[in-house]
Amino acid sequence: MHYNHYGREPVQLGVGLLNEPCASAAELGQRCAAAGLVLSRAPTTADLASVTEFLARWRAVVECVERTGRAALLNDLLAEYASAPRLTDHAGDGWHLHFRDPGVATDRQIAALVTVGTALHLTGLGMDRLGVCAADGCTRVYADTSRNGRQRFCSPACANRSAVRRHRAGRAAR
Repeated sequence: MHYNHYGREPVQLGVGLLNEPCASAAELGQRCAAAGLVLSRAPTTADLASVTEFLARWRAVVECVERTGRAALLNDLLAEYASAPRLTDHAGDGWHLHFRDPGVATDRQIAALVTVGTALHLTGLGMDRLGVCAADGCTRVYADTSRNGRQRFCSPACANRSAVRRHRAGRAAR
């Protein structure tokens, strides 16, 4: 089985980049490599700025809870960053699909990976499998990969803090 370049990893990379923005282009490159993404070129400072702007637009997809609206926002990003699928064996490690043109700039490559990965994530698992943490005061995002599809928090820590708050509120109301 060949690694799917547009599977879970690009969506998790997008989540990670939103939740913990990169401080440098080198860090962006390291985080892409850690996610298993092979970039055509090392990111530059301009790429980092462009990816940061893209992520602000991608966050609107995450925040949109209405399915049709979410699809429309994601379709806009797909039209801008993705291209017709094509077979490639650019790394010599097996044929796979790319949804970007060859030689595309690094920032656009990252945006295409995250955008197509998000589309596959939502169509494969469900249109509600992306969101903003439900914990009071938390603005972090998550991609729900749980079995039951009921994730509402970005982390177990936020889920636990919310449970403690609910418990204490219930006891105080008695």
